[in-house]
Amino acid sequence: MKRIERHRAILGVDDKATLGDLKKVYRKIMMEWHPDKFQDSEESKKMAEEKSTKLIVSYHFLVSVHPETHEATLTEYTTTINEASIDDFEFKSEILRVVFSDGNEYEFYGVPKAIYVKLVNSDTPDRFARRHIYSNYLYRSTSKIVGGN
Repeated sequence: MKRIERHRAILGVDDKATLGDLKKVYRKIMMEWHPDKFQDSEESKKMAEEKSTKLIVSYHFLVSVHPETHEATLTEYTTTINEASIDDFEFKSEILRVVFSDGNEYEFYGVPKAIYVKLVNSDTPDRFARRHIYSNYLYRSTSKIVGGN
């Protein structure tokens, strides 16, 4: 998936990077690009702020889709997709965002428009999503990101 590759390139890691590896690389690069180190000019400080923002976004995205994260949160995810109903959903550029009745929110990546159309037209969207989306596409929880927790 291009989005994952783009974030990996920003941090300079490959697909074999563990969560520990991501954390080490992130901390090392952030020490180099922290805006406080670039006080000599507004231009360099602004460049460092932009670079550090990209690093932060990439790190959090890669952590959220990492298999170790999925493993650690599998019980919560399974409970949500099996017991909570869909409160709302939206689709944009092969990303399906689903808000559940238990307050959790997930993004599913690489969802074809045809699957989204079938979800919209389904008599039972919850059942359709359980059968055709939840276990078939890369996902990440956005509950903490959106909620600010």
